[in-house]
Amino acid sequence: MHSNGHKLRIIISGGGTGGHIFPAIAIANALKKMNSKTEILFVGAKGKMEMEKVPAAGYRIEGLPISGLQRNSFISNISFPAKVIMSLYYSSGILKEFKPHVAVGVGGYASGPLLYAASMKKIPSLIQEQNSYAGITNRILGKRVNKICVAYDGMEKFFPEEKIIKTGNPVRESAVDITGKKFEAINYFGLNDNLKTLLVVGGSQGARSINLAVAAGIEKLVKSDCQVIWQTGKLFLEEATEMVRKLKADKIKVMDFISRMDLAYSVADLVVSRAGASTVSELCIAGKPCILVPLPTAAEDHQTQNCLSLVKKNAAILIKDSEASANLVSEAVDIISNDEVLASLSKNIKELALPDAAAWIAREIIQLSKLNVN
Repeated sequence: MHSNGHKLRIIISGGGTGGHIFPAIAIANALKKMNSKTEILFVGAKGKMEMEKVPAAGYRIEGLPISGLQRNSFISNISFPAKVIMSLYYSSGILKEFKPHVAVGVGGYASGPLLYAASMKKIPSLIQEQNSYAGITNRILGKRVNKICVAYDGMEKFFPEEKIIKTGNPVRESAVDITGKKFEAINYFGLNDNLKTLLVVGGSQGARSINLAVAAGIEKLVKSDCQVIWQTGKLFLEEATEMVRKLKADKIKVMDFISRMDLAYSVADLVVSRAGASTVSELCIAGKPCILVPLPTAAEDHQTQNCLSLVKKNAAILIKDSEASANLVSEAVDIISNDEVLASLSKNIKELALPDAAAWIAREIIQLSKLNVN
């Protein structure tokens, strides 16, 4: 597939959170599918979750000694310039040794030094910006790279317009493959076939306020006509389980982690969740009505921006984090009992889906590799 008959070598850098790592792995898988001989090397930040998630997905990874700036800690920031210089030095060595045809950045700390070093060496490069409000690393890199793959409209306020391609965000295919799985889901979660199902995803980083909001309105949920799948995360599991036991609320299913998101999505009539880019893309592809509670501490408040881009198109309901305890449950109970609202939310969010993002980005990477025939 490569213009001079070589095996394609691609570096993918970035990470820090699942929201960056899953899309990166999806892009790698898409490249492999198009050409099984493609060699892929990941570059991440030492000590971050990509260092274990990437090898688990079957790919090699190198770590850089980079970390982000800490907003409120002067001491941790003293070493930041040294870490950047060291990371640039290591990146340069990795590029020299691996000789990639294209360097790809998915956001997160490690993509900064690696893509900067790649641009200095004139290696064709591409970044993928997952959010509707671009992160600082990607904003800086935008001037230096060849192409920028985005998931939202209006990104020319952050990047040179001629470099932007709207591809959508790659998602975990396993999570959105939901067709025909409702019966399996009802058995898996032990649900009642005749009740509507509310899915609450409160278990990722920083979703404590969603858990507290469900706890605050739990009696209202018990009295309502719906059943609940409540993912609490490890820290809230005991508290939630005890509450449900006391109320004898067996139609509220509590679990710390849902490994089968496909089944959870397939049976959910309404989803309550944070508004991270990957989650939002999954909800669009699954076509699920949702109430989003953006994480207020996310960098540059990007979750609120992600959410507003759906709200503007009547494709989601936004509830502020600070108002969740007071309003979340009553809003959810109202919406889930209103078939008309559910149908319109579902139709509108599905129209925003871009389901082939990983393959599209992989094709753009292959195109770019043709610039690099040395």
